Amino acid sequence: MLLATPRLTLRRFRETDAPELAAYRSDPDVARYQGWSAPVTDEAARAWVHAFAAGSPTEPGWFQYAVELTAERRLIGDIGVHLHENRRQADLGFTLAPAWQGHGYATEAVRAVLADLFESHGLHRVSAECDARNARSAALLERVGFTREGLRRQGTWIKGEWTDDLLYGLLAADRA
Repeated sequence: MLLATPRLTLRRFRETDAPELAAYRSDPDVARYQGWSAPVTDEAARAWVHAFAAGSPTEPGWFQYAVELTAERRLIGDIGVHLHENRRQADLGFTLAPAWQGHGYATEAVRAVLADLFESHGLHRVSAECDARNARSAALLERVGFTREGLRRQGTWIKGEWTDDLLYGLLAADRA
């Protein structure tokens, strides 16, 4: 376990997580605004889990937290953190299985990661972006304290179309 909340355990990925990861990342609604396409094969999920498990939350680069519902010991999502080389900034992303959306789990998990980044690791800034059509992700970012800093019009070519991106930032000073 790396982080814990009253209902969640945020931990490293395990090989046994691959089927559940493939299941929720294969949902077309989950994949809609993401960089991967559904369905996710078992082989791809195993490769992701292997790569996720090899990362480090304290070293520059991407680290993916497995979000587990503690009471059921069940993987319900993941949170990615890209720690910059300067170790003072990071980018954040999150994915939650549809069955577990709307219960506050993503908000709880993101708040735990942000607290760790700012309070334990002394980060100055965390950034996030989302497809402008993804109202639920934008609302979550705002709910946990991010400020909408901009709109990058037709800034991403994904899945055969240009999409607008909402840009968010959260400073350590904003949390005081």
